[in-house]
Amino acid sequence: MSDFLGLFSDDQSKNTDNQNSQTDSSNQGNETTSTTQSNQNDGKLQLHKEELDITKNNVDAGEVVISKDVVEEQKTVDVPVMHEEVVIKRTPLNNERSDSSAISQETITIPVSQEQVEVNKYAVTTEEISASKHQVEETQQVQESLKREEAHVDTTGSVNIVSDSSSFSDINNS
Repeated sequence: MSDFLGLFSDDQSKNTDNQNSQTDSSNQGNETTSTTQSNQNDGKLQLHKEELDITKNNVDAGEVVISKDVVEEQKTVDVPVMHEEVVIKRTPLNNERSDSSAISQETITIPVSQEQVEVNKYAVTTEEISASKHQVEETQQVQESLKREEAHVDTTGSVNIVSDSSSFSDINNS
């Protein structure tokens, strides 16, 4: 603050020393100064403030894996099947005389059938599962402390300050 007020001082040696030290530090190339002087009675001070630079980044939140398992179960089905049976019926005859004179060996064949169960398996589609994703927009509140610089003018003695800039609404409630 005293450096800022020193710019308005009538002490020539103080301003000359400040100018020389600023020239020396700027010649070194390692340090810079934000105060510029056009002559011994003018001074400028730059005010700064912080603002938020908000960016959004996509990050992996996880994943969804859809898979299917094979589950085996026993199923019992009653299937009606047909089969043939041979019924042998013996009927006694009262010793009746036969037309055939020869007694010989005779064989008859009766084919017998039955239904046999054959089981085949095949796949059928029972349902379809689909998955997709959609974007949902929500609002998050971000709180951060921001700094800004304010100008304060301190005076000693009888010094009148006149502000000619309409962009400054108020400097220390002057």
